[in-house]
Amino acid sequence: MTFNQITARTSGPAHRDRQDKDLSPDPWEVFRALRDARACFGLKPGHIQSLQALLSFLRPGQGTTVFASNVEICRRTGGVDERTLRRHIDRFVELGFIERHNSPNGKRYRVSACDGQTLSFGLSLAPMMARAEEVLKAASDLQDTLRDQVFLRKQLLAKLAIVDTTEPDNAVAQTVRKMLRRKLSATQYQSLIDDIDTTLQQMSTAVDAVRPVHLSGNDGQIVRHLSRSEEVRKESETVADTELPNLQDLTAACSEAMVYTTAPLATWHDVERHAATLAPMMGIHRQAYEDAGRTLGSRKAAATIFILLQLSNRVRNCAAYFHSITLGRKAGQFRPWRLLARMGQQQAAVA
Repeated sequence: MTFNQITARTSGPAHRDRQDKDLSPDPWEVFRALRDARACFGLKPGHIQSLQALLSFLRPGQGTTVFASNVEICRRTGGVDERTLRRHIDRFVELGFIERHNSPNGKRYRVSACDGQTLSFGLSLAPMMARAEEVLKAASDLQDTLRDQVFLRKQLLAKLAIVDTTEPDNAVAQTVRKMLRRKLSATQYQSLIDDIDTTLQQMSTAVDAVRPVHLSGNDGQIVRHLSRSEEVRKESETVADTELPNLQDLTAACSEAMVYTTAPLATWHDVERHAATLAPMMGIHRQAYEDAGRTLGSRKAAATIFILLQLSNRVRNCAAYFHSITLGRKAGQFRPWRLLARMGQQQAAVA
């Protein structure tokens, strides 16, 4: 017995149709891309769920038209209301992903002639397949954008860690951390990185700045230079002392600070020691308080702690405000006695 192998011809319309099917995009690949990039097209998860149900009715080699009724589609979506399904289909038609081919009686079906011609009535997904390249590109671009955002966020967090190590109570860093609670774009992340870079540069300049030393030419100039420096230092100390509030006025106006002391504050040394204890309780880092003491003077920094504690119900962030008025750009303009006088006036008006 001889078996003859029958081979189909590899040319003609049938072969070309098979090649076209092989080159056509995978419907589920397009669906996954549209699902990931749904926000770019104004789609919601409910729309994607209905589209998934429509795709489940397609069979390989049988076209891209769905003939199932709305009842069957709703059952396959897990019980979605028919009115909701119609709204979802209308949205896809509006976006140009679905075409309706309605029959005269409103049914969905396909008829074919003897010569192979077909006539289909239903929901055609051919427009979505025709826009496959657009959908895939949108999903790819969105993925790249998300990757850039994650990279910029990690870069920003690394820079914030450097700022926190050097200056834990930096006002700019605290503002940036509040911004990170929201969903930001890549441009916004880059803007915050630029702000932190500027802050780091200012901190580096302040630490590494070299003060020039001018040497005199002879012994007489050295003596005059030392004498003049001593006079300038004494004058600056006198000015600083006159700017300090009276000790009795400070303790009388700042009753909140006096609640936490177990002994009367008789001298400025007692005030400074008590302020060093209050600062950490207010969220002010010890290093920031010591820096303010070296910049403004220990008494002025201690008086500022007393005043801020008294105004704690009005100040949202004591640490940031303390840094701003003692170490910020306008630190030289801050006068605690003026704020204390205003507090005294307000207390007198209430009394």
